[in-house]
Amino acid sequence: MSAISVGRIVVKVMGRESGKKAIVTKIIDKNFVEISGPFDLSGIKRRRVNMSHIEPTNLSIDIKKVADDDAKIKSLVEKDQQIKEALLEKI
Repeated sequence: MSAISVGRIVVKVMGRESGKKAIVTKIIDKNFVEISGPFDLSGIKRRRVNMSHIEPTNLSIDIKKVADDDAKIKSLVEKDQQIKEALLEKI
């Protein structure tokens, strides 16, 4: 089982968004995943990233049913204060 799964909070470690956190919304293949901030919260747009450019945290949120909609993901994050604080925290 991989540490990176749908709903896992990850930290970008490379690129202009390094140090920001996002949520994994889709596993594309063994090398790539799709992540989303959502942009309104963490400043990361929905995009495909290489798994070597992210690090998983120990936090996750259940978004399997709403992974396609950033507005619904944002509303779930707003309900969970611990997840919201983790996404907004700078590294």
